[in-house]
Amino acid sequence: MDKERIDAEGSGILLELEDTEWPFTYTDHDRRIARAIVFDDEGYFYFVRADRDDDFGRAFVIETAGGGIEPGEDPETAIHRELREELGAEVEVVCRIGVVSDYYNLIHRHNLNNYFLCRVVSFGERSLTEDEIHEYHLATLKLRYEEAVSEYERCRDSALGRLIGNREVPVLRRAKEILEERDAGSR
Repeated sequence: MDKERIDAEGSGILLELEDTEWPFTYTDHDRRIARAIVFDDEGYFYFVRADRDDDFGRAFVIETAGGGIEPGEDPETAIHRELREELGAEVEVVCRIGVVSDYYNLIHRHNLNNYFLCRVVSFGERSLTEDEIHEYHLATLKLRYEEAVSEYERCRDSALGRLIGNREVPVLRRAKEILEERDAGSR
């Protein structure tokens, strides 16, 4: 059963999701991940688009930028590194949004996604891996909130797109609420 709640300290959402796309057999590893809802001062959000054809099947997906937290690295350091690599972005971390725990049953993995809300300070060169270039064909998407929600919905035609959308749309919604609260407080 999927569960969403504000954590005990009130410091962010905790979302626990199950993989309903593939049957659960076992989990043999956890992956700690740093992800970000990235925005600019003009009201745009930045994502990556992947064109995949792998164990998960053929899929075009939208996803937040981010990736694995390296040994000895904290989530905030990881998000700065990942956003430089995938978006070419230097950012200011506005706040921690929360944690989403989800599963990829097909590859027996449990994901612990640490989400941050980040404001773009500047853009430079991306530093993609060979797999990100040749296997996933990563591209940057610059979208308004409504466009991003529509894009997640459009990508739900694949099992992977549904898994990603289930994880990310609630986080994007919470990010929008945080930004609206922040804007209301500055008036």
